[in-house]
Order: sequence, then structure tokens, then C-alpha cells
Amino acid sequence: MKKYGKFAALIAVVVGTLAYLAIQGGASNATYYKTIAELGQMGDKAYGTRLRVGGDIENGSIQKIGAQVQFVLVQDKSKLKVAYTGTDPLPDTFRDGAQALADGKLGKDGVFHAGKVQAKCASKYEAKPGQMPGQVPSNINGAKSSI
Repeated sequence: MKKYGKFAALIAVVVGTLAYLAIQGGASNATYYKTIAELGQMGDKAYGTRLRVGGDIENGSIQKIGAQVQFVLVQDKSKLKVAYTGTDPLPDTFRDGAQALADGKLGKDGVFHAGKVQAKCASKYEAKPGQMPGQVPSNINGAKSSI
């Protein structure tokens, strides 16, 4: 009986340790999606906190300066200057007017320093008016019929 009790105690310690490590690891990697307005409302708490901020890329704002790409996110009337210095290439859909998410930290200079950028263009993947979902557009690979 003692043998099973020791085994059960060992299993409980191992499971408890794994649970503790999982909770601690998840908390340190947590990022929260914020709007530009919400970022402004955070005040001093926003500085140095890892966040994700979303908005539309302002037309004509994308600039490559050395190894850094700078652009402006716009949401309603709020704007946020973003400096991307990540190692991953920017997505193909990263262009003027596209929706983007920047993952990084807000600096004291008011610039959001991003290490990751995600971009999407929702209209690119939607069916055109009068086209059925799943139907291949006629301008792709010469296809003219539905799938």
C-alpha cells in the first residue's frame, strides 16, 4: 500500500509542476489586441507592455529606412506610427489601405516598435458580386467554370 501512495504523490508533484509551468509560460507570452484609441487610454501602462494593435495602413505611409519599415496605422480618426524591425519578411498583402496587426511595445517616443506584423485584405478573399462562393474567378489560371 505504501508503494502506491509514494507513486501517487510523485505523480501529483509532477502534474502540479507541469501545470504551474504552463500557467507561468502562458501568462508571460500573453498579448492582447487593442485598438489605437484603447492604447491611448492606457496612459503610462502602455509603455513597455507587449501588445497587439490593429488598424488600416495609411495610404503613402510605408517607408523603408535601412533595415526598418515604418508605417502609420489609422483607425477612425486615431493614428499610430509603427516601426517594424522584425526578421520575417512582410506579408504580400502588406500595402496601403490593408488591415494590419502590429505585435510589439509602445516606446516613450510614441512610436510602436513591432517585432511582428500581420496583414490581411479581406476583400481579396470574398466572392465578387454575382459570383457564387467557391467559384474560381475567370482571371485565375484561365479557369472559367466553378470548382
